[in-house]
Amino acid sequence: MRIGELARRTGVSERSLRYYEEQKLLTADRTPGGHRDYAEPAVDRVIQIQELFAAGLCSRKIVHILPCMREFDGGAGEYATPELVTELEVERDRINRMIADLVRSRGVLDEVIERAGAGYAPAGR
Repeated sequence: MRIGELARRTGVSERSLRYYEEQKLLTADRTPGGHRDYAEPAVDRVIQIQELFAAGLCSRKIVHILPCMREFDGGAGEYATPELVTELEVERDRINRMIADLVRSRGVLDEVIERAGAGYAPAGR
């Protein structure tokens, strides 16, 4: 499939897809005319990349993680090195801290909303 179709199917811009290829996160064959031609599994790969970016990982780490991830066709992928596992544990701990911070923030907002709702009286009435 061409880059435009991959962009439409994944919701990722063509510019981002070119960046993924530049960073070795995604590969494409070339047509005789020089256009990118992506295989069907590229859709799932782009989704994986997006999930890893959403988790706060940088492309330098993602390029090492992708080969270790289970393929959507059922293939197991490669095994992660002990060093990569340690790095991923650090990232997981960072994400867990972010989640805890967000839960605390939500609690504060819930408290303010509850108090405001209980004592809300429009101004001037």
